[in-house]
Amino acid sequence: MKIGRITLIDPAAPKAKHDPLGAEVESNIASVFSEPSKFVSILVPNEAKQLRAAIIRLCDEEKCPLVLTLGGTGPGPNDIVPDITLEVVDRKLPGFGEIMRYYSYERFKVSVLSRAEAGVRGKSLVINLPGKPKPVKFCLRLLQEGIAEALEQIAGITPGLKGDEIEVPIDKYLPFLKKLRPKIDPNAGPGHPTL
Repeated sequence: MKIGRITLIDPAAPKAKHDPLGAEVESNIASVFSEPSKFVSILVPNEAKQLRAAIIRLCDEEKCPLVLTLGGTGPGPNDIVPDITLEVVDRKLPGFGEIMRYYSYERFKVSVLSRAEAGVRGKSLVINLPGKPKPVKFCLRLLQEGIAEALEQIAGITPGLKGDEIEVPIDKYLPFLKKLRPKIDPNAGPGHPTL
C-alpha cells in the first residue's frame, strides 16, 4: 500500500539529523499491514504553508490512500499540524484522535496534551500521529481496524492486517460500561432482588 509520511524537521539542524527515526517509524507502520508498504516520505519545516502543501501533494498528486503526519500535535504555539490538517480535509473523523488520547494515556502520560486529528481528503485518509516510533506503533495497533474500514469506504481498497491488535481491557478503561445490577433470587417473590 502507498503510504504518505510527513515528518517535521528543524531547518537549522544538520542534514543528517533531519530524519533520524524515519526508518524505524516506517518499519513500525509497515508492521501493521500484511502486504508490502511503499512510502512517499516528505520532510517539512514546521511552517503552515509548506505543511499544507505537503498534505495536499500526498493526497491529490501522489494519490496515497493513507497519509500520516508525525509530531507537532501538542499545545505549544508551534504545534500547528492538527490545525493545518483540519484546513485541508473535506470531512473530519474525530474518533481517531479520541481513541489515541484515551487509550494511550496509561502508557504515555503526555498523550493528554495531544490535539491529534484525522480526516478525509478526496480518497485519502489523513491521520496525525505522535512523533516517536513506540507511540506511533502503539497508536496504529489501536487504530488499524478503523484505518482498514475507512480505506475500504473512501478509497475502495482493503489492506490486510497482521492481526496483532492491542487487547483493550474494557472493565479497566470503560468502567461506565460495567453496570451494577442486583442478582435476582429465583426463589424470592416478584420484586424482591437479592444482592
